[in-house]
Amino acid sequence: MVAKTILHPTVVNESDIIPTGPERLFTVEDLLEISCRDENRYELVRGKLYIMPPAGAPHGDYAMSIGARMRIFAEDHNLGKVFAAETGFILEHNPDLVRAPDAGFVQAERIPAEGVPAGFFPGQPDLALEIISPNDRASDVQDKVQEWLSHGTLLVWVVEPKTKTIMIYRQDGSAQLLHSGDLLTGEDVIPGFEFYVSRLFDD
Repeated sequence: MVAKTILHPTVVNESDIIPTGPERLFTVEDLLEISCRDENRYELVRGKLYIMPPAGAPHGDYAMSIGARMRIFAEDHNLGKVFAAETGFILEHNPDLVRAPDAGFVQAERIPAEGVPAGFFPGQPDLALEIISPNDRASDVQDKVQEWLSHGTLLVWVVEPKTKTIMIYRQDGSAQLLHSGDLLTGEDVIPGFEFYVSRLFDD
C-alpha cells in the first residue's frame, strides 16, 4: 500500500502540539510519539508525515495469506522474522525516512542478539511485500519499490489483485511477472519458501 496524504500530527491537548510550519521536518521520535496517541498509521518520508489509509478486507486477506505462511516457514527453519504492516523500517536519517510494507522479512543474522529492538526497525527489510490498492497510482508504487531496493532490500513482491499477478523485483535489477499457475519462491532470501500464486487468489 502507498501512503497518501500529508498531514500534521493529531492534537490531543493544546500542550501536545508539535510545532508545524513550512520548514518543519518531523523525526523518528515525533512519529513514535504520534503513533502512540493516534489510531492512524503513518509513514515518514524525508521529514514529512503521510497517512496510510486503512486497508480494505481483500487487501488484508492477501497480505495475511502470504505473510502468515512466510512467518511460519521462517520460524520453523530459524531463517528470521516476518513483521506485519504496522511495522516501520528506518531507512534514512536527517531528514528521517520511515516506510512500512504490507509485510516485511528480516534475515536472522540481522536481528540483534537481545531480540527485536523497541520502536521502529533500524534498517530495511530483506524482503518487502506490497499489495496494490484500488486507488494506488502506478508511479507511486514504482517509487516505493525503487526506494526499498535502493536501501538494500533484496526482494520486493508486488501483488496486483486486478490482474491476479505478482511482480518480483530483485536487488540486481531484474524483474519477473508471475501468473496464477506460477510458483512464488523465497529464492536465496527465504530459502525453501514456496507459494503458488493461485492459492492467493483462488482460496
